[in-house]
Amino acid sequence: MSDPQIPDPKSTQKPSPPANPPKIPTAGEGFSHGRGFPNPPESMNPDAATLRDQWRFAIRQYSKWYAHAWGTAILAGLSFFALGWIVKGSNPLPSFKPANSNGGDNSSPSTSGDKDKAAAAQIHQPR
Repeated sequence: MSDPQIPDPKSTQKPSPPANPPKIPTAGEGFSHGRGFPNPPESMNPDAATLRDQWRFAIRQYSKWYAHAWGTAILAGLSFFALGWIVKGSNPLPSFKPANSNGGDNSSPSTSGDKDKAAAAQIHQPR
């Protein structure tokens, strides 16, 4: 039995990284020429005043977006409520039913649930 042939490594040295970093074209430049990374990393950390200003700006932006999101959600909720009112023709929320004006008598008024049960019983009766 012969041993499987192991190819000799051609080079034991690791390839060296390119001297220039890869070029990424920016919006105003073509693909044929460029100046490098569009947003290169800073060589040192910014001073405390700059970081404080950046942090304040970020908080203001986040607060603005958060408020806009809540405003949008509330507006959407009201819009869907109004749409439900228009489609149904009355208040779409069953928990906000108006009180009976029959002299305040709360003795077993007919509800839509009773009507549904009667309709279901009528449908499922044997022939």
